[in-house]
Amino acid sequence: MQRTLVINVVGLTRNLIGEHTPNLRKLLAASVDIKPMVPAVTCAVQATYLTGKTPAEHGIVANGWYFRDLNEVWLWRQSNRLIQAPKIWDIARTKDSSFTCANTFWWYAMATGADYTLTPRPLYCADGSKLPDCYTYPLEWREELSQALGPFPLFQFWGPATSIKSSAWIADAAINVELKKSPSLQLVYLPHLDYCLQKVGPQGDISKDLQEVDGLVGKLLDFFTARNCRVIVLSEYGIGAVDTPVHPNRILRQANLLAVKTDLGREYLETATSKAFAVADHQIAHVYIQDAELIPTVKALFEQQPGIARVLDAEGKRELGLDHERSGELVLLAEANAWFTYYYWLDDNKAPDFAPTVEIHRKPGYDPCELFFNPTLRFPMLRMAGKVLRKKLGFRYLMDVISMQPEQVKGSHGLALPGADSTPIFMSTEAHLVPSESIAATDVCDLLLRHVFDE
Repeated sequence: MQRTLVINVVGLTRNLIGEHTPNLRKLLAASVDIKPMVPAVTCAVQATYLTGKTPAEHGIVANGWYFRDLNEVWLWRQSNRLIQAPKIWDIARTKDSSFTCANTFWWYAMATGADYTLTPRPLYCADGSKLPDCYTYPLEWREELSQALGPFPLFQFWGPATSIKSSAWIADAAINVELKKSPSLQLVYLPHLDYCLQKVGPQGDISKDLQEVDGLVGKLLDFFTARNCRVIVLSEYGIGAVDTPVHPNRILRQANLLAVKTDLGREYLETATSKAFAVADHQIAHVYIQDAELIPTVKALFEQQPGIARVLDAEGKRELGLDHERSGELVLLAEANAWFTYYYWLDDNKAPDFAPTVEIHRKPGYDPCELFFNPTLRFPMLRMAGKVLRKKLGFRYLMDVISMQPEQVKGSHGLALPGADSTPIFMSTEAHLVPSESIAATDVCDLLLRHVFDE
């Protein structure tokens, strides 16, 4: 076996590699495009890369979905058992039982067959507070890493304060894993570009961000190649420019198909009593419909809406490899310049209490507005400092500083679009192992295995 490091630089595309990225530029000579898949979102793409299967086969149809038997919409679950196909470490062990794998922040990192794992895992306290932390296996690594690197910077990992600090922490953790265990394969996740591109779009000024990410890649390249490791840099998708938010749940509500429950003057989605509702995820949305007879009606409703390029029924889902029981009865694909919100209220004064907060587990859909402070707040940092003070004094608080103005979002992903902004890339220190023509996302798993087992 040849030990291999895989660096997942989320949002990286060929056209972003240039004067600001000298370390990445060195790898361009041994690179190939990865054909975008649907849905081009983190959990689905990573599951495809690690299994060589489509979402129809491995079951990860988005970053989250409606769990019908629990009557709950859940995004960003962490159990690896949700992936319904053998993973790369399962396949590798059939070739060599001594193979070991470290998952350093790729998704679905808990309850896993990987040998070593690290993943973000806040502490949710009984008083309602959320504290930065991570989960590790072996469990004792958590304390060791926190002492060596400081606590995992959760609030710089996601939210309006995102910065290179979280990706830098992950890169240092990857070095720590190598020094402790030297696994056959280590999977490392550097998300910083993804977030800044969603905020400013692919045409925005991200020169500083590119330099910062490139510096981390260079640090890892130098360290791991000096230890005789092969190094792969890849991405999951590219970020396209958007200027049009589309609200499928509001469309359903105005058609009297979506139900809400009012508590303390605020509205909350009622999934069980809604005839139809959507789980939005960037540029795709799964629409769950209680009565099969309503499917044609709902399909016709969305086909009339601007910003929606295609409505996938059973045949369309089969065509794109999304025909899995977790998928909605219909799947919406946005126009290239549009994306889907989860919003279902018609009056912002009745929005749920979690809407202006960073709350990835309670919202029935992905919310990129969590990257922005509410622009109507004159001093958002001062307001946030006041909330933190209340927290330290032991009072309950609501960190309601997040924007509900979706027009602020300038970049999104999820579609299989052609073009430089949307095409992910695969690069390697081993030119002889890189194909000469573009590869499918389902080919990545085999290509990773070739790096480990091709002597």
